[in-house]
Amino acid sequence: MPRLTGTRAFTVVVLAFLVTMIGTTMPTPLYAVYQERLGFSLTTITVVFATYAFGVIGALLLFGRWSDAVGRRPLLLAGLLISLLSDVIFLVADATWVLLVARLVSGVSAGIYVGTATAAVIEAAPERWRSRAPLVATVANIGGLGLGPVVAAVLVDGFPWPVHLTFIVHGAVGLVVLVLLTMVPETVEVTPGARPRLQRPSVPAPARTTFLGAGIAGFAGFAVAGLFTAVSPRFVAEAVDSPTPLVSVSVVFAIFIASVGAQLVWHRLPTDAGVNVGCLLLTVGMLLFTASLAMEALWLMLLAALVAGAGQGVSFSKGLAAVLARVRPHERAGTTSAFFVVAYVAISLPVIGSGIASDHWGLDATGIAFSLTAAALAALALITLVIDQRRTALD
Repeated sequence: MPRLTGTRAFTVVVLAFLVTMIGTTMPTPLYAVYQERLGFSLTTITVVFATYAFGVIGALLLFGRWSDAVGRRPLLLAGLLISLLSDVIFLVADATWVLLVARLVSGVSAGIYVGTATAAVIEAAPERWRSRAPLVATVANIGGLGLGPVVAAVLVDGFPWPVHLTFIVHGAVGLVVLVLLTMVPETVEVTPGARPRLQRPSVPAPARTTFLGAGIAGFAGFAVAGLFTAVSPRFVAEAVDSPTPLVSVSVVFAIFIASVGAQLVWHRLPTDAGVNVGCLLLTVGMLLFTASLAMEALWLMLLAALVAGAGQGVSFSKGLAAVLARVRPHERAGTTSAFFVVAYVAISLPVIGSGIASDHWGLDATGIAFSLTAAALAALALITLVIDQRRTALD
C-alpha cells in the first residue's frame, strides 16, 4: 500500500481530526426533528446531548495514554471507525435509547481524538508547519465542532431525507479519510512490549490554586458551549418566527468560530494576561446573553455568542497553559486529563439540569438563570486567578 509523507500525511491527520469532530455536533439541528418524531421533552434533548460528554470522559480515562504504548495511528483509525459506527446507529435510530447509544459512541470517538489527534497533528507537521501545528490542531478540534451544525443545517434545509442524509454524507467522507489514514506512517516511536495504561487525572500541589481558577473558568466556558449546542435552536425560535435550519444553528456556529478566532488572534498573548482576558470576555458575553433572552433579540444573541465564545476559547487554552506551566513534564498528562474531565463534566451535568429546570419554569427563565450563574463563575475564576498570579509574583 502506498505511503503518504510530509505535507500530505499532515493534511490527512488534520482532516481525520476535523471530520471526527464535525460528526459530534452534526445532530444539533436534528434534535427538533427527533423530538417531533419520538415525542420527548426538552429534558430528554439535553440528556441525549450530554450522553456524548460521558463517552468523552470514559474514553479520556480509558484510552488517554494508549497511543503512547501502541502508537498514534491505531488509535486514530479506531476513533474514526467508532465515529462511523455512530453514523450507522443514528441512521437506524427509531427510539430515544438508540439516540443515547449513538451519542455515547460519538463521545467515545471524540474522547480518543482529543488527546491522540492533537499529539499526532503536532508530530506529523512538516518543519515549516511545526510552530503552527498546535494552532492547526485547535482549529481542527474547535472548528470541527462549529462546522458540524452548519453542515447538517445545509443538508436539512436544501435536500431530502433530513435525518438520514446528514449521516450518510458524513459516513461517506469519513470512509474516504479512513482509507487515506491507513497510508499515513506512525508519528511516534513505540517502545516494544509497552502496555496500554489508564489515564489517571491528578493535580500536583503547586498547581492547585491555578487549577482551581482555570478549572472554574473552563467549567463555565464548556457549560456555556454545551448549553448553546444543545438548546440554542430553541432560544433562536423564541426570537425568530419559523427560523430556517441555518438560522437556528447560527448561535452555535458563532460561539465555536469565535473560540477558534480568539485563540488564533491572541495566541501570542502572555498566559496569565490571556486567561484573565478570557474570563472577562466570558463574563461580559453571558451578561449580554442574559439581556438577549430578556429582549428576545437574535442580533444580541449572536453578539453574546461571539463575545462568550472568544472568552471560552482564550480562557480554556490559556488556562490550561497556565496550569501546565506550574507542573513538571512527567505530570502534564495526568493534569491535562483532569482539566478535560472538568470541562466535559461541565458539558453534561449543568446542561441536563437546565433541561429539567426548563420543563418546570420555562426556557427563558432557565436560560437567564444559567447565564447569570455562568457569568458569576467566570468572574469568580478571574478573581481566583488574579490572586494566584499576585501570590506567584511575590514568591
